[in-house]
Parts: sequence; C-alpha cells; structure tokens
Amino acid sequence: MTPAKLAATVLTAARAVFTARGLDLSVLPASITVERPRNPEHGDYASNLAMQVAKRAGLNNPRELATALAEELGRAPGVKSVEIAGPGFLNIRLDAAAAGSLARLVVQAGREYGRSEQLAGQRVNLEFVSANPTGPIHLGHTRWAAVGDSLHRILAAAGAEVTSEHYINDAGAQVERFGRSLMAAATGEPAPEDGYGGEYVAEIAQRIVAADPEILSLPADEALLSFRDQGYLMMLQEMRESLERFGVHFDVWFSERTLHDGGAVEHALDELRKQGHIYESEGAIWLRTTDFTDDKDRVLIRSNGEKTYFAADAAYYINKRERGFDRCIYMLGADHHGYVGRLKAIAACAGDDPDVNIEILIGQLVNLLRGGVPVRLSKRAGNIITLDELVEAVGVDAARYSLARSSTDSTLTLDIEEITRKSSDNPVFYVQYAHARISSLLRNAAELGIGRGDDFDAALLSHERENDLLKTLGDFPAVVATAAELREPHRIARYLEEQVANNYHRFYDACRVLPQGDEAATDLTRARLWLVEATRVVLANGLELLGVSAPERM
Repeated sequence: MTPAKLAATVLTAARAVFTARGLDLSVLPASITVERPRNPEHGDYASNLAMQVAKRAGLNNPRELATALAEELGRAPGVKSVEIAGPGFLNIRLDAAAAGSLARLVVQAGREYGRSEQLAGQRVNLEFVSANPTGPIHLGHTRWAAVGDSLHRILAAAGAEVTSEHYINDAGAQVERFGRSLMAAATGEPAPEDGYGGEYVAEIAQRIVAADPEILSLPADEALLSFRDQGYLMMLQEMRESLERFGVHFDVWFSERTLHDGGAVEHALDELRKQGHIYESEGAIWLRTTDFTDDKDRVLIRSNGEKTYFAADAAYYINKRERGFDRCIYMLGADHHGYVGRLKAIAACAGDDPDVNIEILIGQLVNLLRGGVPVRLSKRAGNIITLDELVEAVGVDAARYSLARSSTDSTLTLDIEEITRKSSDNPVFYVQYAHARISSLLRNAAELGIGRGDDFDAALLSHERENDLLKTLGDFPAVVATAAELREPHRIARYLEEQVANNYHRFYDACRVLPQGDEAATDLTRARLWLVEATRVVLANGLELLGVSAPERM
C-alpha cells in the first residue's frame, strides 16, 4: 500500500465516522497526507487528522474523534492496527501483505513510478545557463546546467508542461568586444583592454580565417562585423555541443537580437503603457518599478534613443507570457541578486502576480579542488574552469550528480579526487553501485534459472529490513513531488543515497535473496526478487531525474 493510498483510506474512514455521527463533512479536507513517524516503534505511518478537524467539527476532545477514527480505520483492508497517541495522533501499522504489495505496484509501474499529476495544467518556462556566447561554459554555468536540467525532468515528472530555454545574450556590447578580440587575434594584435583572453579566442580566429581567407582583406569595419558574426555562431555551436555532451538539451535557444529586430521591445513598451507604469523624464522613458518594491525606477530608453538591457528584459518576460507560459522560472548566478526585485517588478508592471507568474532562483558559486588544492585556471579559457574540463576530469555522471546533490543556496566545493573515488563514501558511486549490485544479483538469478514469476505472496516480506526498504520505496512519489514544488533537485539525490541505497545495502546484508548450494528457490526467494526489482526501478527512475546513468556493471 502506498502512502497516497493509505491517506485516501484514512480520509474514507473519516467520512464514514462523520456520516455516522451526523458531523459536518465539509470540514474535512479534500485530501490529506500521512507521515512516517520519527520513531519506527510508533508504527508505519501517522496522521494528525483528528487534531486538525475536531474543533471545526464542534468537538472539544480530538482524542474522542481519534478513537472513532481508529476503530473505523482498523477495519480497512491492509491495516493491521491503529493506536492513539498524545492528544489525538493516529499511529498506523500495515499488515505484511499490504506493505509488501508495494513491490508489485512499483515493478508494474516501471518507469512511471514516482510520476504524478501534481503540477498538471501548469505551463512552465524554465530558463537556465543563458551564458554569453563569447566564451566556453564555465563552472558556475555548469552547476545551473546540472540543476536546471534535473529540475526540468522533475517538473515534467510532476505533471507540468515544461519548456527549457537558453537566452542568448547576442545584442549587447559583449558581442562587439568578442568580435574585436577575434580580429585582434587573427591579425596578431594584442587583445583589446576590455576584450576576451584565453587560447579559445585564437583558436576561433584561426578557424574563421581558415573558412574565410578573404576576411583579412576586407575593410576594417566589414572585417570586424564578419569576425563578430562568424565567431558568435562558432562559439554558440561549441556551447550547444558541450551541453549536449553533458546531457542537457534545450527546447528553445532564444536570441536577444530577435527582440530588437522583430519589434518585441516596442510591443512590450506599448503593453506596459497600457498598464500605466511608463513615464518620461529628462528625455528618457522610464518604468515605475518602485510601485512594486524595486529600489529605483528603471530606464527603458535613454535620452539618446538607445534601448537599455532592462527594456530587453521586459520584452523577454512579456514574450514568454504571450507564448502561453503561466509560470516563468529564471535560474540566475550568484552575481544576479539585484535582478530579483527588478524582474518581479516587470511582472507586476505587466499586470501579473509576481508571486505566481515569475520565480527567480539564485545559485551560488562552485569551487573546484584536487586533493584539497584549488584547481588551476583553464589554459584554454583563461580565468575560468570550463564545463568540458570538468567532464574530462570526472565524467558526466560524477559531475552532474555532485552538482545537483546540494542546495543551490550555498557555495559548493567539489574535490575531483573525492567525487571520482570508487568507495562507499563517494555518494554517486554509492548510489550507482546499489543499482549495479542489484543488476548483478538479477543476472545471477537468471543464470540459476530463477525468475520472480508473475506474482508473489506479499505477506512473506515481513522482515524488519524488508519493511524498512518497502517504506522507503513508498516515499519516492512524495519526494519527487516535493522536489518539484520546492524546485530542489537535491532532495532526489539525498533520498537515493541516504534512504534507498542505504536501506537496500542493509536489506541485502540481512536477507539472503538467492539460494545457496543445492537449496531450491522458495516463495520467499521470488518475493524478495520482486522487492529487489522494485528497488532497482526506484534507483533507475531517481537517477534518470538527475540525468545520471544507472549502470548494470561497475
């Protein structure tokens, strides 16, 4: 029995009690949750429903209601016993058959186990990475690549319709500086003072000249434009390829230039005028964002007629909303704290609810060590460590898992030696090893001619370690739903390593699955094979949500 099914059973029992006593059914919630008690000796699950609704139902003593609920619930199929604790807590124990039947449900659901419709109906635009197309993707962007792609998968698993989007900052001064840097490298001149360094600039400049030898014969302004545009496209292609190798695919690559070239900025200004938040002062056009908690009003068009980057921000948000997204999530770097207020103010000025239609997540920095010593700066990229260099050093799985397993609210320090170590104190190895260990066991069973069969006696899964593992597997849908609701992929990783892998290894050490020597396979053998396969399903599904492989051999 899953926690969700048990919760529904508790609510059904409550409705029966309320009906029998003539109490007002409207005070009961539409749905409830049951929780695992901190002390396993108190039962398998607990509910505080009686304490929640007793007063609203006109009862002074929640324990009286809890007594009636316990009596009714105790007759439900799959419930072994119900005890009352404190002022009205219900401590519920399931019978072995009900608990063990979860293994059947998980195996039969397969890849769908853990998925829900919790966020069904939500259209979400998830923007992350959005690195300037002027250099390789660096370590900070790589953290968002891992976390953002995992969040994309998790939101979709919770039923949302999600579009992942990379915003290409291709209309600002940084692209012009990149073009000048490329041209300088191609002509043997020193890089501009405000330009870009690193070997990659010289590499791309050489590729441009090789593909277009006549470029150096063009007038300087034409050559600069050509270096800018060709270099930008080459760098953008490198970024795409790096992200794809990292397992990150964007549904949309959105060009900032299109906002200016297609009239989207002017359209946005018209929409904001209709809302009454635009005004003119000293020859410039402003958005009155201070009406919505921003620290100062923002300039949209300067007195010289030049559109600001903020104008593009406003146009981009309105463009997203007009594409039908009811929730726009921005994942920004640690240096973008100042953007939170102004982006939310844009949403409010556009007539939206800034607490509903827009979310801004800020991710902190990443430090990279090797054996406790900071890793040197990149030779190719200059003053940064790149995504490709991290993957080359540790592999995609170790990089993605390690970047996604910690809350983005805090600075993350990764040690290359630690996250590539093949030992149980390396979290990604520990989780993947659990899956590989199961796959090995299942191969051994097949070699012995032992299958789990079409069904099994769920009541046989009554060992304490089996019960612990079953309860852990039952938590997976709630863990995924919570990770989606809170935008916290690290909850999946921590669940896999601290609960699933840990409880599986403890089960494996305490409960022999396959017969030894001349022993024959028994019904308990087959029941445990169902439990083992259910565990494999949860591990594989959880790792997939993190974009990490589930190896069958290690």
